[in-house]
Amino acid sequence: MAGLIKREDVAAVRERARIDEIVGAHVTLKPAGVGSMKGLCPFHDERTPSFHVRPQLGLWHCFGCDEGGDVISFVQKIDHLPFSEAVEHLAGRVGIQLRYEDGGSARPANEHGRRQRLLDAHRVAEEYFREQISTPEAQIARTFLTERSFDRAAADMFGVGYAPQGWDHLLRHLRGRGFTEPELIASGLVSQGNRGVYDRFRGRLIWPIRDITGDTIGFGARRLHEDDQGPKYLNTPETPIYKKSQVLYGLDLAKRAIAKDKRVVVVEGYTDVMAAHLSGVGTAIATCGTAFGSDHVRIVRRLLGDSADAAAGVILASGSARGGEIIFTFDGDAAGQKAALRAFNEDQNFASQTFVAVEPTGLDPCDLRIQRGEGAVRDLVASRQPLFAFAIRSVLAQVDLDTAEGRVAGLRVAAPVVAGIRDHALRSEYARELAGWLGMDEASVRRAVAAAARASGGPGGSGQGGGSRPDGGTRSESGRPDGARRADGGGYGQGGPGQGSRGGGSRDGGSRESSYGAESRGYGRQGGRDNADSGGDRRGGQSMPGRPGREDPVGRLERQVLEVVLQLPMHAVGAGFDGLAPDTFTVPAYRAVHDAIRAAGGTAAFGAELERVSAELGHDRATAHAASWWAEQVRENAVGPVAGVITELAVAPLPEDRPEALGAYARGVLLALIEMGVTRQIADLKGRLQRTEPTDPTYGEVFAELVALESRRRALRVEE
Repeated sequence: MAGLIKREDVAAVRERARIDEIVGAHVTLKPAGVGSMKGLCPFHDERTPSFHVRPQLGLWHCFGCDEGGDVISFVQKIDHLPFSEAVEHLAGRVGIQLRYEDGGSARPANEHGRRQRLLDAHRVAEEYFREQISTPEAQIARTFLTERSFDRAAADMFGVGYAPQGWDHLLRHLRGRGFTEPELIASGLVSQGNRGVYDRFRGRLIWPIRDITGDTIGFGARRLHEDDQGPKYLNTPETPIYKKSQVLYGLDLAKRAIAKDKRVVVVEGYTDVMAAHLSGVGTAIATCGTAFGSDHVRIVRRLLGDSADAAAGVILASGSARGGEIIFTFDGDAAGQKAALRAFNEDQNFASQTFVAVEPTGLDPCDLRIQRGEGAVRDLVASRQPLFAFAIRSVLAQVDLDTAEGRVAGLRVAAPVVAGIRDHALRSEYARELAGWLGMDEASVRRAVAAAARASGGPGGSGQGGGSRPDGGTRSESGRPDGARRADGGGYGQGGPGQGSRGGGSRDGGSRESSYGAESRGYGRQGGRDNADSGGDRRGGQSMPGRPGREDPVGRLERQVLEVVLQLPMHAVGAGFDGLAPDTFTVPAYRAVHDAIRAAGGTAAFGAELERVSAELGHDRATAHAASWWAEQVRENAVGPVAGVITELAVAPLPEDRPEALGAYARGVLLALIEMGVTRQIADLKGRLQRTEPTDPTYGEVFAELVALESRRRALRVEE
């Protein structure tokens, strides 16, 4: 058994792996106040960003689904990895050589995480295929590329290779590199038959299919030889790392342009992606052997930052659409129209405007580039038209509108399409447009659309819209619009803290090595986090300690103080926080957080760590290190579901977002809580005096203590 990863190495990985970069590969993050970023959650579907990241602390939390944790737990959850494999993956990215408790410097090759072994097999296979494209046998592959105006530089850009004919060339190569037969079968690189295993791809042009981070997870292969009886295109089968419904070809190359330009161009094949990128359309992607579906929608929405916006889709003077654009390119034939109608159903999941770009003569982007040049590909994208209009016109094209019978038939086939538009305003407008296209009176068309909606139970049928909103959004099961929960957890500064927790508690807690404060001696396959089914600490059936409602000002103040202490400990050191009594916090959840802070050594521990590393790192780096270290120390001292509360408080946006005012804000809330505690003590002493006879020997002591507290309260008010 491989040893547990040394504790200090895990801490080094957590500190060196920048959470904004790791998360940013999957989510478009935008500034959300001082030291905070936000975007659409990758773990649940939402229209309003509620996923927050605080890079300085290395923590994340979603206020929509209550998931959260650190950079390791994010990788665990997004890639479905056990703890040790997530640490090993991040260590490889940041160049840290891990050590294990048994003294080994690295995990033996045959004990590396399964996912990493599959990725390694694909990396070696890609290198092999790329080498083979230069061989004499691959002339047919090079000719195929040349005929489509792809030179060697283009092939290198997309990693195009060649799989030689024969049954076991790649199999023998991978075996020689130490991969076992079970690993190769699991990878999908080989197939298994009655006579054993053999290469899946033979005599074909090969495209590597990469995930959003750039790791090769599968291949697409094009038939080249006439005697090949297989399909024209053959892809990697479903494997532990390749799920075709969650893969978009070219996304690794397009993701930055998509986030920057707020535009996605969906084409139909590998050569179309190549042609589009080489023509200057750097946002082009394609599905891999499947239709564009709901999982693809979620991926694209995260990169676009596709949040709810009542003006989404409005074409600006610049020619771009507000909120972003999704452009589908389809052939002008019947198959292309059918694909466009499928896309119509997925459009309802976008806040951005969806368009269709159709080449009238049926040329795809690859052929268009060959015949008319790269400018024609750009012009095709620029000629886009709204998807709804295209879908309606497509069904109308199936009937003869020059006859009365044809117009009635057109109404019957087009009314359900219009009725399927969830946005009430757009549906009404397209009903008016349909009346014009048909040459029929508007009232009759509107009645037909309403009838079609009722017949299908669609958004216009019952008056309730099937849960739809006029702005195109949808409602959750509870009836609230998606994203209706405030991203700040219910009103920091004016509402109640912790509002809206689901199931009584947060599910985050990060990637700590033990369960709820249980002692741990390391990290690895047999310990703590490795037995979890995902990255976050879900806490099973444990319920969250009680938190106050939106109207509770005491709870709000207690929450604000803890946010300051966790996020801005440099302003809390020496401000009197460490002197607060254990019963200062009245809200059970916040009292438990206070206990964890005290167990971690209080803010004085942050100050000591800052002083220790300042000379070595310099002020800015030392502050960042100490803040991250401090947050992790508090989380490690949390018991049970309290860890989730700590993560939430450490990531929550602060009411004050001006850097120059943070110090004053922090001091203000700290002094307010201290004064509230002093006031509570004064009230207790006054009650005690009322119950004590003046002749009692303790009366004078209590009175003197009361006078001292009154004096302290006056001093605090002067400081404020």
